[in-house]
Amino acid sequence: MSFTSMGISPSIIHTLKTQNYKNPYPIQKEAIPAILNKEDVLGIAKTGSGKTASYVIPVLMNLQGQSIKKNRHVNVLVLVPTRELAVQVNDVFKIFEETLPEKIKTLAVFGGASINPQMKALVNVNILVATPGRLLELVELNAVHLSEVQTLVLDEADKMLNAGFKKEMDRIFEILPAARQNLLFSATLNDDIASMKQLFLHDPLVIKIESEEDDIELIDQVAYMVSEEKKGPLLRHLINSREMKQVLIFTSSAARADRVADKLRKNGIDAKAIHRKKTQGVRTDLLTKFKYGKLRVLVATDLLSRGIDIEFLPYVINYELPRSPKTYIHRIGRTGRAEATGEAISLITPEEEHHFRVIENKIKKRIERIKIDGYS
Repeated sequence: MSFTSMGISPSIIHTLKTQNYKNPYPIQKEAIPAILNKEDVLGIAKTGSGKTASYVIPVLMNLQGQSIKKNRHVNVLVLVPTRELAVQVNDVFKIFEETLPEKIKTLAVFGGASINPQMKALVNVNILVATPGRLLELVELNAVHLSEVQTLVLDEADKMLNAGFKKEMDRIFEILPAARQNLLFSATLNDDIASMKQLFLHDPLVIKIESEEDDIELIDQVAYMVSEEKKGPLLRHLINSREMKQVLIFTSSAARADRVADKLRKNGIDAKAIHRKKTQGVRTDLLTKFKYGKLRVLVATDLLSRGIDIEFLPYVINYELPRSPKTYIHRIGRTGRAEATGEAISLITPEEEHHFRVIENKIKKRIERIKIDGYS
C-alpha cells in the first residue's frame, strides 16, 4: 500500500516526499484510512513507529474546508503528557500544514512558560496541542473553549491516563462535547487504556502493531574499551573522523553533560547539554535545533531522553553506561527508529566492563569490542 492509494491529498503527498517518507509504516496503513473515515481509533505501537504522522495527516485533511466557527473555540485537541512532546507534535503539524491549500493554525501550550503569550496566540487556532494542566489554566481564564472540539487525540495515552493526570483528565472530559472523534495512541495497552476504551471510545478500530520491547535489531552496536582519561579524546576523534552530523550523547548526570559539551565546543565541535537544570525555553530551543540539523551534538541525561524523538537519528553514544539494562535499551532505541538503521556506540572503562556484560546478557547479544590504547 502506498500513501497515494490511501487517498491522501497531493499537497500532503508532496510533503511526505520532501520529508523522506517512502512508504507508510504499519500503524499508518491502518490508522490513516480509519481517521479519514471519522472512526474512533485505539493505536498501540512502540515509540518511533510513525504514530504521530498517522494522526496528523488525516486530522489535517479532515479539517480542510472547515472554517473557525467561533474565535478561541478549537476544532481539534491533542493532549500530551510533557512539554517536549507538545513541541514535537506541534512541529509535525506545522510541517504538513505548509503545503495545504487552506491554511490551518496550530498552537502548542504547556506549563513552565509564560501564560500570557499563549493566551494571545490562541486567536483563531484550529488545532491545540496541550499538556493537561496548562490547558485547564487557559480554560479557567476563558482564553480557550472546548465546546466545538470535533476530534480528541491522546498521544502517549498510557501516561495521560495514569494516576498523576487523573484529576486533570477527568475535568477535561467533563468539559468536552460528548459527540466527537476519539483517537488514542500508546506504546502499551495497560488497564487504564483498556477501561478508557470501554468508557468513551465508540466502536473503535483497535490497531496493535506487535513488536518486542527489546527490538533493537536495526541498531549496529559497538563498544570501545578505553581508559577514563581517554574517553574525551576518543569521543572527539569518532565525531570528527567519521564526520558525524547528528549525534546524541548520554551521560549519567547534568554536571557531566555540561562538562562533555563544554569540552567538545572548546575543540571546535558544535555541542550543547540538555537536562532538567536548563529552563524550558532553552530545552525547547535545543531540541528544535538538534532535530532539524542546526545543532551537531546534543549531550543529554536519562531524565530528559524521553523527550527526544527523532525518526532518522543516525548516532547514539553512551559516554557513560546507565544503571539498568532497560535504560540502555531505551537510550540506544533513540536511533534505529521507524525502520531506519542507526549506530549505538558505548565507551567502556575497565570498571564498567562487568556492568556491560550484564547489559549484554539482558539483550542477549554479544557486542563487538574495539580496544583502545590505555585500556587495561
